[in-house]
Amino acid sequence: MVFLFLHQNFPGQFAHLAPALAKRGHRVVALSSRFEKPQDWRGVRLVPYKYAEPEDHKLHPWLNTLNRAVDRGAVVLRACLALKERGLTPDVIIAHSGWGEALFLRDIWPDAKIGIFCEYFYQAANADMDFDPEFQATNELGRVHRVAMKNLGMRLQLESADAGISPTFWQADSHPPGLREKISVIHDGVDTDAIRPDPGVRLTLDGVGSWTRADEVISFVNRNLEPYRGFHIFMRALPDLLKRRPNAQIIVVGEDGVSYGSAPKQGGTWKDVMIAEVRDRISDADLARVHFTGRIARDDFTRLLQVTRLHLYLTYPFVLSWSLLEAMACEAAIVASDTAPVREALVHDKTAILSDFFDIPGLVDRIDALLDDPSRRAALGAAARQHVQRTYDLRQVCLPAQFDWIAGFAGRAV
Repeated sequence: MVFLFLHQNFPGQFAHLAPALAKRGHRVVALSSRFEKPQDWRGVRLVPYKYAEPEDHKLHPWLNTLNRAVDRGAVVLRACLALKERGLTPDVIIAHSGWGEALFLRDIWPDAKIGIFCEYFYQAANADMDFDPEFQATNELGRVHRVAMKNLGMRLQLESADAGISPTFWQADSHPPGLREKISVIHDGVDTDAIRPDPGVRLTLDGVGSWTRADEVISFVNRNLEPYRGFHIFMRALPDLLKRRPNAQIIVVGEDGVSYGSAPKQGGTWKDVMIAEVRDRISDADLARVHFTGRIARDDFTRLLQVTRLHLYLTYPFVLSWSLLEAMACEAAIVASDTAPVREALVHDKTAILSDFFDIPGLVDRIDALLDDPSRRAALGAAARQHVQRTYDLRQVCLPAQFDWIAGFAGRAV
């Protein structure tokens, strides 16, 4: 069969599925704005399209997300028409719905089957948007209507598709019932053969430091350091944590942008803001034990999870991070926020220690106690890896389920 993948930052969630289909002998093409030139990657033909954010228009602010989705969808429409003129006729199209890329595909290839990756349907209440009153207005006028418009592009894509897929039940259940019926819950998958414990591992980051499992390493990871992933909570816990753990080395991975929330109103980065807030409570000697690495290479990231003595994961009720499942696969002892998406992957006192997101003293207590209990850490880490292998393993669980999902809506085995 011929497959066409659409993801502005390809491969994204399709990093395993697309090359696995190519390996099975299918023709696989991916359209993305990430690349400058056509190229081949693991059997997948990558075709770029150029996209620039639309110029400002006099729009109601509730329409900004939809306007960007329609604008990108129109760009992809032209790119797909060019592919069609060059002879591409996909049997199956698989697209992430988050940016509008699949809005207009049905009219180009009416016979193609379309599957949509449904990452998240925003909720006006009882999820991420009203979770943290420090940064979110609880009395916002028209929040329900603003969120409905924010979701409209994703809704239109799933309505026109043959099937949807979502990595967790919590994320799938964020969709309204009529759309939820289309969605199968299958995770992208964790390669537990490659991402696994290594007792002899050493992590060396040039200009930062070098550590083994003999060191008391605490890891904290965000794509970008921001409140949605609990960076402010982590930083506020840091002064007391450093005092109570005088040998700890804190490794913080993440860039300084914004992935999900908003930039600080006062300007600068969240790292700047939070360091300024806690700096007078941290000595120079203690601050020297906190290492902000920015983004690190894939292999170094795996080594970090292998070397860490305790991994800290905090998040609003939002999409579940790959980093959490990979930490579990490495048998890391985990302290995590007691929020809904986390509870789907972790069970308190069985695979991790869960802590109220806003309880900073309690968080420090739990980290401190777990670091003093090696047998408990080992038991939690082993149970976490076993759960990942049973539930999220790439080759034994997720890829076979993804192949079945495609066969179900395409009407042909893959």
